[in-house]
Amino acid sequence: MLPQHLKQIRVLMLNNQENLERTLFRLEQGFELQFRLGPSLQGRRVMVHTNYPLEGQQFIRNNFRVLVWNYPTGREDDSDKFCSLDLKIAGSYQYYFGYGSGGGYFVVDPVLRVGADNHILPLDCITIQTYLSKCLGHLDDWPDRLGVAKESGYTMIHFTPLQTLGESRSCYSLADQLSFNPEFSPVGQSYSWADVGALVEKLKKEWNMLCITDVVYNHTAANSVWIREHPECGYNLVNSPHLRPAWVLDRAVWHLTTRVAEGRYKDKGLPADITNESHLNAIRSVLWQDVYPQIKLWEFFQVKVEDAVEQFRILLRNGIKTGGKKGLKIIQDPQYRRYAVTVIECCGWLRQKLNELNDEQHHIIHQHQEQVWSCVILHQVAQQHNMIKYFTYPYQDMTLEQEMQLLDQPDKTCHFLAHNGWVMGDDPLRNFAEPGSNVYLRRELICWGDSVKLRYGSGPEDCPYLWAHMQKYTEITAKYFHGVRLDNCHSTPLHVAEFMLDVARTVCPNLYVVAELFTGSEELDNIFVTKLGITSLIREAMSAGDSHEEGRLVYRYGGEPVGAFVQPSLRPLMPSIAHAMFLDVTHDNECPIQLRSALDSLPSSAIVSMACCATGSTRGYDELVPHQISVVKEERFYPKWNPSAPPTSTGEVGFQTGIIAGKRALNNLHQELAAQGFIQVYVDQVDADIVAVTRHCPSTHQSVVAVCRTAFWNPKTHQYNTNVPPMFIPGKIEEVVLEARTVERSAGKYKKDDNYINGMPEYTVEIKEHISLEESTVVKKAGVTSKGRSEFVQEITFQKLTPGSIIAFRVSLDPKAQTLVGVLRYYLSQFSPKYRRGSVADENPPELCVFHRLMSKLTLADLNVLLFRCDAEEQEDGGGCYSIPGWETFKYAGLQGLMSVFADIRPNNDLGHPVCSNLRQGDWLIDFVSNRLIHKEGPLAQVGEWLGAMFNYLKHIPRYLVPCYFDAILVSTYTTALDATYKLMSSFVQNGSSFVRHLALGSVQMCGVGRFPALPPLSMKLEDVPYRISPITGQKEQCCVSLAAGLPHFSSGIFRCWGRDTFIALRGLMLLTGRHTEARNIILAFAGTLRHGLIPNLLGEGRCARYNCRDAVWWWLQCIQDYATHVPNGHEILHCPVTRMYPTDDCEPCKPGEVEQPLYDIIQEALQRHLEGISFRERNAGPKIDMNMRDEGFSVVAKADPATGFVSGGNRFNCGTWMDKMGESERARNKGMPATPRDGAAVEIVGLSKSTVRWVVELHATGLFPYDGAKVHRDGKELFISYSQWNQQLHYGASSPWCDYQLRPNFTIAMVVAPELFTVERAWKALEVAEKKLLGPLGMKTLDPDDMVYCGVYDNALDNDNYNLAKGFNYHQGPEWLWPVGYFLRAKLYFAKKLGEEPYARTVTLVKNVLSRHYTHLEKSPWKGLPELTNENGQYCPFSCETQAWSLATVMEVLYDL
Repeated sequence: MLPQHLKQIRVLMLNNQENLERTLFRLEQGFELQFRLGPSLQGRRVMVHTNYPLEGQQFIRNNFRVLVWNYPTGREDDSDKFCSLDLKIAGSYQYYFGYGSGGGYFVVDPVLRVGADNHILPLDCITIQTYLSKCLGHLDDWPDRLGVAKESGYTMIHFTPLQTLGESRSCYSLADQLSFNPEFSPVGQSYSWADVGALVEKLKKEWNMLCITDVVYNHTAANSVWIREHPECGYNLVNSPHLRPAWVLDRAVWHLTTRVAEGRYKDKGLPADITNESHLNAIRSVLWQDVYPQIKLWEFFQVKVEDAVEQFRILLRNGIKTGGKKGLKIIQDPQYRRYAVTVIECCGWLRQKLNELNDEQHHIIHQHQEQVWSCVILHQVAQQHNMIKYFTYPYQDMTLEQEMQLLDQPDKTCHFLAHNGWVMGDDPLRNFAEPGSNVYLRRELICWGDSVKLRYGSGPEDCPYLWAHMQKYTEITAKYFHGVRLDNCHSTPLHVAEFMLDVARTVCPNLYVVAELFTGSEELDNIFVTKLGITSLIREAMSAGDSHEEGRLVYRYGGEPVGAFVQPSLRPLMPSIAHAMFLDVTHDNECPIQLRSALDSLPSSAIVSMACCATGSTRGYDELVPHQISVVKEERFYPKWNPSAPPTSTGEVGFQTGIIAGKRALNNLHQELAAQGFIQVYVDQVDADIVAVTRHCPSTHQSVVAVCRTAFWNPKTHQYNTNVPPMFIPGKIEEVVLEARTVERSAGKYKKDDNYINGMPEYTVEIKEHISLEESTVVKKAGVTSKGRSEFVQEITFQKLTPGSIIAFRVSLDPKAQTLVGVLRYYLSQFSPKYRRGSVADENPPELCVFHRLMSKLTLADLNVLLFRCDAEEQEDGGGCYSIPGWETFKYAGLQGLMSVFADIRPNNDLGHPVCSNLRQGDWLIDFVSNRLIHKEGPLAQVGEWLGAMFNYLKHIPRYLVPCYFDAILVSTYTTALDATYKLMSSFVQNGSSFVRHLALGSVQMCGVGRFPALPPLSMKLEDVPYRISPITGQKEQCCVSLAAGLPHFSSGIFRCWGRDTFIALRGLMLLTGRHTEARNIILAFAGTLRHGLIPNLLGEGRCARYNCRDAVWWWLQCIQDYATHVPNGHEILHCPVTRMYPTDDCEPCKPGEVEQPLYDIIQEALQRHLEGISFRERNAGPKIDMNMRDEGFSVVAKADPATGFVSGGNRFNCGTWMDKMGESERARNKGMPATPRDGAAVEIVGLSKSTVRWVVELHATGLFPYDGAKVHRDGKELFISYSQWNQQLHYGASSPWCDYQLRPNFTIAMVVAPELFTVERAWKALEVAEKKLLGPLGMKTLDPDDMVYCGVYDNALDNDNYNLAKGFNYHQGPEWLWPVGYFLRAKLYFAKKLGEEPYARTVTLVKNVLSRHYTHLEKSPWKGLPELTNENGQYCPFSCETQAWSLATVMEVLYDL
């Protein structure tokens, strides 16, 4: 079992109704596949089914089982739950999931093994050579003939079928699928499949070679004995009567052919030898004048009018009514007899209508007949002989008229079997012989007259003999061979191939399956690859029209770019293209020498060999056989291997033959590159004919660069450029791996031998292997140029890089860079074992502490600096975020800024990204990352020094490698920093889901210490208050973290801290994450600023505070309650000393420590002042503190109503709650008018005050709070009002319906903090209305969309005449704010629980589903946050903070409640 960090895990995200049946997912054995829920499915009951078998069980395609969900971190949300499969068996597997509909396939590659030690042969090491089996001679001679493949460096042999062949002698027309071809046995011998199996096993063990062969499922030879005995296995006129008209046409065309051949049409301009266009036109007129009128094909599709009318007359006479529907419809006769078509629903003008219908049918047949002529012409060109038969005809010749009589004799017609063939441009998923296709009737089939198309039906029950026969055939093949090539795969019915391959894999579990597809589309290819589990698709270099296209194919078929990023072991499962088997030429295609030139064989082969996939060729290519070796006509034998065979020998070949010596070196190089992990590929088109392919190993940083000069045109007739451009190769050339040129020699001209398949003796390969640069004859000189301290470049000029030549260099980094990259890998290997290969221990290690230990010294405030800090926060320190010219500025100066960008670059290997370009061009970004930290104090500076030391190695390696290693250093640092962060947090976070942890990072993001202290001073008597030396005054000062309201707009200076925002966010971001001391400090700091019985909205360090909000003090009181109940011994906070800044309403700020009181006194003062009634005018009222407020708005009033206990206040010119938008537009005349005044008793304040009063009553009862009420002055008298009286009054007062006639989400806050104010039924109804009307994708609409002033799009820059919109007046009149969602969902959970199990389960589903959208946003957001608000329906709002403290906090609270 692999350790978890080395195990390769791929994650497939399931999305509602996503059908991925045409997407290819490739996996290797040993991988784990995890299924996880996408946002559209989270919260829903999803069941994943798969037919991947349980360990030890057999695979049965239609046996599906349900996978079990794993919950790695508990069940509070669905962000982490997964079900998984440990993949150990090769094949194609299906999955689907229950909720909605969706599913797809995944393919697990086989593991191939060779040698006596059974070592693995990686798929990319495969080099295959095809042999036409019939050219191998007797089995005894095979080792000598196959020895050519072994000595040429191939690792796999592909045999065309070894069965008994049909009459045509085509390799693919098999007379008997079960018998070993007797031709392979000499006289007196009878070799069997077991003998072949023994040879195959010998090749595997002794030669390290595997063998595969074809399986042909589509057709059998027309002379197969078994098809005569079982004609139901083909398409005949009995089981496929729709072919009857086509058979009639076929016989007519055949008779025409014989008559033409006999010269009977000479007088009509049609001689026996058809040679020109006028002859083709003559065929057309003969067809129309003689053939079609004679066979009357239309009659098969028409109604016999007189009979139908007579029948109808009888029906009417018998009083049977017609259905009364107008119109007629033709019903085709299922037996396809003449005039046997019927009609339904006959009514008036029957005869006329029937004639019209018959005319229509006649017209359709006319079009078919027109097509016949076109196809005859096409086949004339394609087949180069006369028109051929589409059906077998096993009887003596007779006249056409006599043949037509046979149509009524099923014992005869069952032997008229349709031939197979192919149809140009046909849909590969359609069977062209089935009903509904007119391919045979229109003669669109390019027919193989030696084969019969097999008819499988929809399953074994439709044709038992055929399925059983083919199953045996498959079992024999899989028993003796390591793999199969699916012949004619795109025309093989999918369900047949699926069944047969399932059979084959039960015999040979690691079956290697290859196929060549001609579907014309990758998407269609994928259907075959995924359903059949095809391992490699055959691709051909011959399909390239020029060297540029040939190079592009190398790039396309495998490998990753040079300098690619290191991918994590756990990552998303990405769609891929099928693994390629890239051949220079396939055995059934034209010979490249005929199409290009003999000189091109070597360079094109070299280009193919440099591809990072399986490669190969066909026997004869390396010997320079100058013609196609025909699978039908070739009967000569392949030459045998003799290493010293002379060039003139035809019966033997050796290293002097053709390009064999060059191919051997290329095949060996191909295998070495794959085996040693040279997985990176770069293709450079040097000029029109020269292609340079680089293969690079990402762990040792060795490269092999092959420069290939193609010769697509014969140099004798084509003028090639004499100036070969020089090449610049980065690094140090260690050796020339090989250089080879195709040269002419005097060994006579090519003459086709009668007995052996011989090649051109006039060419050979001049080759040198493993030589120094000085010994090269191809290279003229090599100069060394240096591009900066890390770029070592060799300039190569060529002298003999003639067309048809290649040279391959082995290149290392220059020695210094090689050492430094090794040391860098050594340091990275402490984070991941992936870097061990290629690592070198540091001889002079810098004075560096172990990084994990270093990280453990950081506080969460330090981690805020290391990971986050937006531009405004950095500017306070005199810096800023890094900006890339022409691109953009990073969101954070800390590591998260970079990580967010690399999260997009890394999986796509987007090395062209501006950040990668910047890194390659210079060290600016690298220095920024470390220097910013080195200038800090303490452990942060040490982290900066550690990064600086790592970057020092980075600066001395080639620039093309800088992005990937920079990313590796970042990832290592970042993941270690995250681990350190979570260790400092609560168990809720440490054991929480990814979602919880993402949100907890929001606490680090928002809580920091700036250059200036944001909080007023705390009492010196308090313990655990952090201090520092002020960077400004040099004096000792407190440095408590403060909570930013949101980034980037509320992050620094006086706009960082807001009373309301701080205390709405404090529970979620600080208490639940375990930051208790810091939370205490913030509570006490704000307590010190109490004035008029209120705490400030805008804190402004206390000195510039504004006391203009009625709700902040109640949020603060709620937080004290939360602190006391959540934190162990939390009630002790009540006795903590508070240093008062404003002990009286009108005093100047006091010095720290001058006036101190316990917190419970401050709480008492706040409550007493509300009972007494608060009324004051803001200090410095006027434009100096608020440019938009009207004079009346500066008057602040808040009091508890003596009649109801409700806290009310405000006036129509100010806004004392969170909906605090003040009009700013003079043009629209809304300046100084609050958009949402909410004067009176705001519902959330009523709820919060109820919660606080209830709590102090409970505290007093347990002796934790010294006050049981407060004295107030009413009508000149002093009264005592007890808190229990106020508490009861609030309860009774609340039964009057709350409505300010506008539906907003604020009532949900009251439901969470004071649920006792609501009856369960009413609460549930109200929540259902809110869900229906207000709930958006991420936030809650701030106003009912049916309201006349609702507008869901916030645009603060817009100034127009619209009172309700100008200057963002609708800030809280529709846009969807995120933080109320938390309260809505928490209220829903609370009351659902009261209603019972079923409503609660439904609500949990809703909550998970809603929150999944937040999780998705959080993951994808470069800010790693949740926004302040969105526009309607979740649309992005550019004026919103990108990440807002209370948005993160309230979502965190929902997860805590779950």
